[in-house]
Amino acid sequence: MKTEVQIGNGVPATAGAADGRTRDRVAQLLLEHGSATAAQLGEHLGLSPAAIRKHLDAMLADDLVETREVRKQGPRGRGRPAKAFALTAAARETFPHLYDGIATAALRWIADHHGAEAVSEFAASQVKALEERCRAALCEAGDDPVARAEALAEALTAEGYAANATTIASGGQLCQHHCPVAHVAAEFPQLCDAETEVISRLVGTHVQRLATIAHGDGVCTTHIPSPSRAATTVRTGT
Repeated sequence: MKTEVQIGNGVPATAGAADGRTRDRVAQLLLEHGSATAAQLGEHLGLSPAAIRKHLDAMLADDLVETREVRKQGPRGRGRPAKAFALTAAARETFPHLYDGIATAALRWIADHHGAEAVSEFAASQVKALEERCRAALCEAGDDPVARAEALAEALTAEGYAANATTIASGGQLCQHHCPVAHVAAEFPQLCDAETEVISRLVGTHVQRLATIAHGDGVCTTHIPSPSRAATTVRTGT
């Protein structure tokens, strides 16, 4: 007999309990990493390619994951291009959000009675404790902004943001695959602005938000320029 289980804390699945637990783990990995191939997921979970594909096929049918083509460096070899899997927007909605309705109502009240500036002050006060906790985690990260971003990603993951940092040609990139306040921030971008300012202070350089979950993007992406580029920006004023 099949038992209904929950994927990502909220999406029902008509599979056995063991299958449901495995798909929960797949969903959590995709939330943390943004996307992954079947081989990568199988390696993390200790499953064969055939077993992981069975779970991914079921999640595709339930609109829990979607596929993306993996871009490879250099000439493409023979065979079909590799596919990566990522959570759909519907699947991400099943992960916890923090009292969205009450928070939105409270911010509307603040905006109505005290104006937009008061909302910004409230947002800054809310991320203050987060900044202090993350700053403590960055004590041994050194002064390099990209290295600090990597340490910050670990700290944010511990806070529920499922973050990771990567090095790119122009510096670094901090990605947050989950936003605990996405619904509220969609109406009150001051929350995103306050968080961006915290990231800038913690990594020690100007940063630029390229995308946010609150605005409908699949991930919150923050660009962290390399020290040499940051210095050039300061000198030229661009």
